Amino acid sequence: MENNIQINLSGVCFALLVVLLIGRSLLMRKKGIKAIVFGRTDRSDFLLLPVVLFLAYSLTASIFGLPMWQPLIKPFWELLIPGWIGLVFCIVALIGIAFGLISFKDSFRVGIDEEKPDKLVTSGFFAISRNPLYVCFIIFIIGMFLIHRNIIISCVLILFPLAIHRQILREETFLKEHYSNGYIEYCEKVRRYL
Repeated sequence: MENNIQINLSGVCFALLVVLLIGRSLLMRKKGIKAIVFGRTDRSDFLLLPVVLFLAYSLTASIFGLPMWQPLIKPFWELLIPGWIGLVFCIVALIGIAFGLISFKDSFRVGIDEEKPDKLVTSGFFAISRNPLYVCFIIFIIGMFLIHRNIIISCVLILFPLAIHRQILREETFLKEHYSNGYIEYCEKVRRYL
């Protein structure tokens, strides 16, 4: 019973994550800014899409009892305390993502926007980490792993940070070219992650 509560709350957390990101993108669209430019500079970005969709489906399948091969979603252990810790991780990550989106202002993009990049953001959460949203996404996935603790989330826990790191390296190359010394000075003051 308690595990079902954790799984249902993880679904709420995942839905809130989606609402935060889509909501922010829609608000920016009203300002005439296209925030989702994912895959525009490199088609291989779409390799991340199946991972995210598979994660979304596995979470939805766990919550609503949709068809899923049971060995993929069978928990590794039955302890409940790690699940509650995982929910705390998810909530902290959601709060961090919300503050990160606020700090981003109109510079928020999903992907690299070579056509209309905005100002370099170095304040708010970006004064602590150059990639606070990515750090929060990883914390969110760790939380999901502690709640669901299965093969699917384990794979996502390994693949997602690797994909994020690859994206960060690509973004850093673009930011160095676009913002030159301003970005280099920022890198000297603020760490890539924490």
